Amino acid sequence: MKIIEIKNLELPEVKVIKFQRFSDERGYFTETFRKSEIFFADKEFIQANESHSQKGTVRGLHLQFNPFMGKLIRTIQGHMVDLVLDARKNSKTFGKIIAYDMPQTYDKDFGEWIWVPIGFAHGNFYPSETTIEYLCTGDYNPAGEVCISPIANDIDWTLFDPGLKEQFNALVKNQPLFSEKDKNGLSIATWKTDPRSNNFI
Repeated sequence: MKIIEIKNLELPEVKVIKFQRFSDERGYFTETFRKSEIFFADKEFIQANESHSQKGTVRGLHLQFNPFMGKLIRTIQGHMVDLVLDARKNSKTFGKIIAYDMPQTYDKDFGEWIWVPIGFAHGNFYPSETTIEYLCTGDYNPAGEVCISPIANDIDWTLFDPGLKEQFNALVKNQPLFSEKDKNGLSIATWKTDPRSNNFI
């Protein structure tokens, strides 16, 4: 695996890892992950997931504890816009959400992962039918999951890319594909007073 760049996003704990593709007239080859790379060396990924979503789907915002879970996510096919919200209630950026646009195209000489560490609620929306992969640092435990609704009216959008916010607003207005769990997730105010938030100080 050849990492080209690691960049911080508007929430600096959230990183984008850009890795090189080696292309010729046949297509390309790339290593998408190598444990020995310095960025990954202190992280133990123990579960790999694949998710397929129809155009117009919104997922999240999900946060795990017992066990805690960091996530490394990439688009395999299609177009994902990743959403990350700071759920650490003593953080200066608590309640703020950001987005990162991650379409999959085959004409670029790189691919990308986004790293979402423990303490951040994660979700995404899909402008087209899409398949993604994500690696997790904990086993999934449904009893240890919290959902903050991405349409909660007290989320702070000030760090969010304006163009992506327009896309999100248009999708939400047009009856997105939501699970009931996600649609009816917690508000920021409710999460702040929830005893489970004490796991994320």
